[in-house]
Amino acid sequence: MLGGSASLLLGLAGNASSQTAPPAAGAATTLPGITVVAPRRVEPPRRARVRVVTGKRREIPRAPPPPPTETQIVAGKNEKFDEARQNIIAPLGATAHQMNHQAIEALPQGNNASLDKVLLQFPGVTQDSAASGELHVRNEHANIQYRINGIMLPDGVGAFGQILDTGIVGSLTLLTGALPAQYGLRTAGVLDILTKADAFNNSGSVGIYGGSHGTITPSFEYGGTVGQTQYFASGRFLQNNLGIENPTSSREAIHDRTSQEKGFFYLSTVLDSTSRLTFMSGISNSTFQIPNNPGQTPNFTAFGVSNFNSTFLNEHQNEFNQFNVAAYQKSIDDIDLQVSYFNRYSQLHFMPDPIGDLVFNGVASDVYRQSFVNGIQEDTAWRVGYAHTLRFGFSASAERSLVNNASTVLPLVDPSDPTAGTIDAPFSIFDSNSKTGWLLGTYIQDEWRITNQLTLNAGLRFDQMYQYVDANQLSPRISLTWKPYDGTTFHAGYARNFTPPQQVIAAPTNLALVTPPAVPANTQTPEIGLNSPVLPERSHVFDVGVVQKIYPVPGLEVGVDGYYKIARDLLDDGQFGAAYVLNGFNYDRGENIGLEVKSTYTNGNFRAYGNIAWAKQVATNIVSNQFLFSQDELNYIATHYIYTDHAQVLTASAGASYLWNGTRFSASMIYGSGLRSGFANTDHLPSYTQVNLGISHEHLFPGWTKPTTLRFDVVNLFDSIYQIRDGSGIGVFAPQFGPRRGFFVGVSQKL
Repeated sequence: MLGGSASLLLGLAGNASSQTAPPAAGAATTLPGITVVAPRRVEPPRRARVRVVTGKRREIPRAPPPPPTETQIVAGKNEKFDEARQNIIAPLGATAHQMNHQAIEALPQGNNASLDKVLLQFPGVTQDSAASGELHVRNEHANIQYRINGIMLPDGVGAFGQILDTGIVGSLTLLTGALPAQYGLRTAGVLDILTKADAFNNSGSVGIYGGSHGTITPSFEYGGTVGQTQYFASGRFLQNNLGIENPTSSREAIHDRTSQEKGFFYLSTVLDSTSRLTFMSGISNSTFQIPNNPGQTPNFTAFGVSNFNSTFLNEHQNEFNQFNVAAYQKSIDDIDLQVSYFNRYSQLHFMPDPIGDLVFNGVASDVYRQSFVNGIQEDTAWRVGYAHTLRFGFSASAERSLVNNASTVLPLVDPSDPTAGTIDAPFSIFDSNSKTGWLLGTYIQDEWRITNQLTLNAGLRFDQMYQYVDANQLSPRISLTWKPYDGTTFHAGYARNFTPPQQVIAAPTNLALVTPPAVPANTQTPEIGLNSPVLPERSHVFDVGVVQKIYPVPGLEVGVDGYYKIARDLLDDGQFGAAYVLNGFNYDRGENIGLEVKSTYTNGNFRAYGNIAWAKQVATNIVSNQFLFSQDELNYIATHYIYTDHAQVLTASAGASYLWNGTRFSASMIYGSGLRSGFANTDHLPSYTQVNLGISHEHLFPGWTKPTTLRFDVVNLFDSIYQIRDGSGIGVFAPQFGPRRGFFVGVSQKL
């Protein structure tokens, strides 16, 4: 191999020498230069650079996320409008307690529980009977304002909370304390309900729930998105044998059947990037048997009947409520506004036992109440630079109410001595009262961010009422919110409030129809022939509180809030007869003081909360509808501060839930030291505790695409027998007991 190469080189050299002159003698031989060209190097293809984590394995490159669907795009637009709406109605300086629909689902019974039962888990909310308003916030009677998506709903003639089904709730917030100027009229508490925001993905659910007391309640909900429009509809039917609280301690009530239907519809359309149109409608239709208390002693003879078994009394009450809301929302640069129209129709009809009521009560009253309200509301928030946000708005509503009372009464044997007995000669009296009334209000306020930690909110509100009484008031509001550290929030505020009475409750009674000489003295002739008109309440409210996150215990938050209220013409009402309707009256002066402590703890799938409240409300001197009272009561109250009938010294609630492998365990508790009872509310009922348990599990069956939820609940786990009312006290007609132990099961299927 080497020899061949040498021969080749010599041959090349020979060829070269044959073409050149021979070298001179004695000179060195020079070889020609040889240039070797390297072969062209082919570059390998460039490989994608892969990020290596900890040198163990290489991640597979992630595919880009899919583009958002039309439903997601519309949902994003609506979220921005929802944020703008919250800016419009920001409850600065108020005490706020919030619960979302996930927290409601985590309670025993979940969204099968009625709204009033859910509210009992908030601080300072006291349980009461259906006849007395079902619940009280900070010991106030009624005076609760309901809002849906920031829009105030007018008063009805029945228990309004029951028109709303818990299933529509996305979140609910209870506002108390010194409210900012946009909140007027009903100011003991504002319950602001935001409808579900995650219900528009073309899905829904159907379910059925039932158990003890003959309870059966099917329900459905469905929501979706079409173009720029979101919609949601829900409905529920409820039937059981415990429509109203049992007047006895027995496990099952007598003659207490109820049938209730509820429906809700929501429609929202994004018109453009700055405006949205929303429509909401709700309806509720309910029938109730009035429960009987066996063993009652007949007091009168009517139509020849003097021996009547109270077990077979046949009283009924029907309630119907319907509301509509249309709202237009606009956001332009630094201005957010919402203008809305609302209406509500409400009807109540109590039908007595025409003979039995006369035999036991000496009167059989057929009561019909009707109300139709139309109104508008406008609210604007204007961000005037970084430090100031100006909020202003107005509301106006007109109400047409009708109150009819057709009573059958018995004449007295001796008008000077009502205890002498009656004559079996029943006669009828018809009292009718109709009224068109107006409520007008306007406000302006400034949110001033003094520093990043300190905010001052000050405003003025003016309210005017034209009802059975014409009155108005200019009300200043001011609050200070301080956040000195992350997780710490102090608030302090003052509010001047003006609260008109509900028009149907303030309707006057024509005493001339039941008083001689127009008619003979009878079982409805009052001991005191005075019925001064029901007045609006005027009050001063002071509130201070702090909320603190406890960072050494992650997930723990505690809060303390104290309040003091002084009032003139303190509003109250009560059931002053067999009909489950309320009549209003005023105390000349009243005071309300209280302290609330709350805590919440969240750690992964575990959540717990606890609340306790101490409160005292006292009042003196009845100054309206005096005929509702006996002379002894009236004299005593005129010279003493007494507890109002709905005052409860201690109220507490607590609960916990834990999600484990798809199964949720939950418990809740309410405690009450007892509402007032006895002559002029000088006594109180025994304390009570009610504990509820629940368990639910979400399961996906093989081959199914949507999960099924099964649940089991126990109400009043320890079968505690307690009285909510004992039939005594001001404005309390009959005893009512809390529910006995009940077992309930349910199943719901997502669609």
